[in-house]
Amino acid sequence: MLSLNFIRENPDVVRTAAEQKNAAIDIERLLELDGEVRELKSRIDELRRQRNEISASFKTADPAERPALGAKAKAFGAEAAEAEAALAEKSEALNGLLLRVPNIPWDGAPVGRDESANVVIRTEGTPPEFGFEPRDHVALVEMNDWADLGRITQVAGSRQYCLKGRLALLEQALMFHAQQRLAADGFTLMTVPALAKPQAFVATGHFPGHEEEAYQIEKDDLYLAGTGEIALTSLHSGEILEASQLPILYAGYSPCFRREAGSAGRDVRGLLRVHQFYKLEQYVICEDDPEVSAEWHRRLLANAEALLKDLEIPYQVVETSTGDMGLGKFRMNDIESWVPSLGKYRETHSCSTLHDWQARRANLRWRDGERKVRFAHTLNNTALASPRILVPLLENHQQADGRVRLPKALQALMGGEYL
Repeated sequence: MLSLNFIRENPDVVRTAAEQKNAAIDIERLLELDGEVRELKSRIDELRRQRNEISASFKTADPAERPALGAKAKAFGAEAAEAEAALAEKSEALNGLLLRVPNIPWDGAPVGRDESANVVIRTEGTPPEFGFEPRDHVALVEMNDWADLGRITQVAGSRQYCLKGRLALLEQALMFHAQQRLAADGFTLMTVPALAKPQAFVATGHFPGHEEEAYQIEKDDLYLAGTGEIALTSLHSGEILEASQLPILYAGYSPCFRREAGSAGRDVRGLLRVHQFYKLEQYVICEDDPEVSAEWHRRLLANAEALLKDLEIPYQVVETSTGDMGLGKFRMNDIESWVPSLGKYRETHSCSTLHDWQARRANLRWRDGERKVRFAHTLNNTALASPRILVPLLENHQQADGRVRLPKALQALMGGEYL
């Protein structure tokens, strides 16, 4: 969230950000509630002061005056209690609006309502030219018996899958290779749970607003997370980190779950859009310096690109528009990998800088060299998500006979040149 002081001092900037991010937020009502809350707090303080003043004078007052003083103190107390009830109601409404205020996007973000305004800023690699009729990943999987995409629906419903044999091994090799790369770059490997409390989703900015996308375990008041970012953001909630502890670099590996609400009919074939998957997430907590977080954004993006180069997959880097980046993002870059069967690039990675928008929600703070407590900056980036990454990997490296050549970076782990 944004600080109330910033919203008070820059209402037009916030209104513009809300418009650019398609955020339905009434800034006028928010500021009105803010004024009412501050007025109620002042009124309560004054009533308490007057009641305390009467209480202090009660012992020295003339006995004949004490009943009137007591009645007056009681009236002040009753009025204060009434004001406190109103304050609680107004504060709850104000906090509800604050949670829906978007972050201010960086000046370089393309302004547009949706992904159609995204801008390709860099293309790496060349899509392969096949001397044969290429197959899509589903055909490759079926002819090699690398997965079960049919029977499993009897068990778990649609958009589920079972990887088999060498492809199941390849998925593990991919994640291990990515984990090794990040560990060598100073990231602490973490395995994090998919289960999280609702407040953890609020802390990241997934709630309120995207509850329908998450699986709820109502009996236990828990949800299944769609990214390790949810657990990692709340790991240090309520703490005050010392400057010497920053930056904190995590590589969080976890099973992930998404209901894919609202995506009916989209990518229903194969492994592109499934309900359960595995993801290795890069996550950074750093000092609240825009230049520092900009450098970490560059580094996270470079790590994701290096992994795609290891996999020898052509890709493009996209500058995400204001309307496509989500409420909390300051800057967001997608990486889209070439999918031959679709004849286009599809998103496989996403890199986001949130400045202190997320840290304020999570109460994630650090103490600077002058001992001042400040909210940190947070960033996250997909290092690797599977099975989605298997789609471009299989299709780009397929051979005429249906075999799939493995990238050199994986051949030693897989014990051969082919899958």
